[in-house]
Amino acid sequence: MSAPAGGADDDASHGGAVAGHGSFFGRRKGHKLRAHQTDLIDRLLPQLALDISTSSPTELAQSFGAKFGAFRLEIGFGGGEHLIAEAQAFPATGFIGCEPYVNGMAKILSRIEASNIGNIRLFAGDAAELLPWLPAHSLARVDLIHPDPWPKRRHWKRRFVQEATVTAMARVLTPEGEFRFVSDIDDYCAWTLWHLMRSNDFAWTAERADDWRLPWPGYTMTRYGRKAEREGRRATYLRFRKAG
Repeated sequence: MSAPAGGADDDASHGGAVAGHGSFFGRRKGHKLRAHQTDLIDRLLPQLALDISTSSPTELAQSFGAKFGAFRLEIGFGGGEHLIAEAQAFPATGFIGCEPYVNGMAKILSRIEASNIGNIRLFAGDAAELLPWLPAHSLARVDLIHPDPWPKRRHWKRRFVQEATVTAMARVLTPEGEFRFVSDIDDYCAWTLWHLMRSNDFAWTAERADDWRLPWPGYTMTRYGRKAEREGRRATYLRFRKAG
């Protein structure tokens, strides 16, 4: 149930899935990694990767080796534009980036190294496997931006948004925590709205049309998002607050 970002499709970054311990397997459709990118995968990723084969931490600060005022998760960060911008804008917040494809992971490692960013940790695998490992009430926000829509009906079960993952997100979000979703695929937006509205754990925050038609303040447009706009596809921006 991986949720690679739509922007990853644009970059041909679906280079191969990433095993939980940093080794890569699966199909390779993306560009061959440069030598420095391979070095980052071998050298830097193990320093930043969360290892869900270990016991769950009682507090997420243990996985960062530092205290942060809040923690957030971005699922399927693709080229990493949004995640990097958020980590730099909110240095007192710890960020977890989840991405199952090698090219996307290599790109964000390059950006982390170049900008010396210290508040990002990475999970190289399926977010549905990461969520049960995270401590309860540990995340202030979960972002899912331009995920793979899996448009064919027989593949809908692969979409990240499912009843089980909605329940899993509710467990890890703090009271008043948020799940934010962006997509230019109308069917997936309707699917997400239906799943979240039928959950007792979440409330849709929109009060007017612009709340879902326009990006929220400070939103960083991804490369895929800009491409979608150029091609006339308009994104929907959904925000859900954890109830209770």
